[in-house]
Amino acid sequence: MRIETSHESPISILDKSLQYNDYCYALVHLFETHEQYFDFFKKARNNGKEVYLDNSIFELKESFDSVKYAEWIEKLNPNLYIVPDVLEDGYKTVEKWLEWEQNKDHKKCRKMGVVQGRTWTELVDCYKFMSQAADMIAISFDYSYYQGTGFGHDKLTRFSSGRQRFIQQLIQDNIWNWDKPHHLLGCSLAREFKWYINHNIYNIRSVDTSNPVVAAMHDLQYNDDHGLDTKPSTLLADMIDHDITDDEMELVMYNTRMFKKILGRV
Repeated sequence: MRIETSHESPISILDKSLQYNDYCYALVHLFETHEQYFDFFKKARNNGKEVYLDNSIFELKESFDSVKYAEWIEKLNPNLYIVPDVLEDGYKTVEKWLEWEQNKDHKKCRKMGVVQGRTWTELVDCYKFMSQAADMIAISFDYSYYQGTGFGHDKLTRFSSGRQRFIQQLIQDNIWNWDKPHHLLGCSLAREFKWYINHNIYNIRSVDTSNPVVAAMHDLQYNDDHGLDTKPSTLLADMIDHDITDDEMELVMYNTRMFKKILGRV
């Protein structure tokens, strides 16, 4: 199996990011303030590169304005976009999806549906809906649910093991849809992804995380295919204007290569 990767990067190295990214992953709210950022993804799309568009809920704590989002989808025409959702509320996420499909559906683009919820029942109900409605199902790294189900002595480890356990339970209970591609949103610890490879969860098709890039910007080097035991709290979106130095770029290339090693691709 092969998991495609994309690591969000500052504008200063977007062109270089094509060397280590399998596809492009854009945050829509940055289109409003950074014309150069939008232009990069538009050019990439026109040149046949796969482009995913995110509704920026992680950065904004709520989905980007739906009217403006629809306008940017029309301008960019991404291969796939994340339908507006609601953090940790599966039922409102389903309502958002139905409202979106009724008023702003974009037939040319594939749709990614994010599983949301705070309890097993709510997460499963949302998963089952997305399993039927979405072209790709997304599972996030940071549900509060994982803090009660994951194992480990710290929050990052519980996030990592919690998502693994959630997916394992979906499979064991015959809820997991093997016929639909899945995407993993973000990560706490990069070594998490080795589990999916080792267990051949073959329809996990892609992951996005700025982790190896932001780590490099904090002078943190991956420990081979173990990655890091910590995680910088800075959001990549807040460092979008950062000018990467030569030393940082060298570390970016190393960390992203080690991330692929975790995925068994080096």
